[in-house]
Amino acid sequence: MLDKSIVSQIVESYLQENECYLVDIKVTSDNRIQVEIDSFKGVSLDDCVELNRYIESKLDREVEDYELEVSSAGLSSPFKILKQYEKNLGKEVEVLTSEGKKLTGVLNSVTSEGIVLTVERIIKTEAAKRKTTIQEEITLSFNNIKTTKLIIRFK
Repeated sequence: MLDKSIVSQIVESYLQENECYLVDIKVTSDNRIQVEIDSFKGVSLDDCVELNRYIESKLDREVEDYELEVSSAGLSSPFKILKQYEKNLGKEVEVLTSEGKKLTGVLNSVTSEGIVLTVERIIKTEAAKRKTTIQEEITLSFNNIKTTKLIIRFK
């Protein structure tokens, strides 16, 4: 079985010279390797093909047979690393908290500890007879976030 750390070192050495960054690597017991990359500018098919060829040039199929898949992080996939949060600053996201509460709002800031989300709430004030919409900033630590996904809207 191939060691995940070896594959990780190969991928990281390639990505040092590239705009892309590593999101995830999975190596199964039957030597199926899945590498997921992303970039602040987006990932092209050529980026995936080049990384695939680089990995294949560093691994020997005569020693270990494997299946290799290199892909970009999907638009609808949950964020896995801090750089994905940074990439999506200012965009609308859906956050599922550890308590099971869904929050939808604009991702305002990101730190190594958590995020700040601007959400809209509709409230009814006693002075006004109508409901008004207010914006509220919510700070969430990564320990309290189960998943975060980008919201894609077609207008």
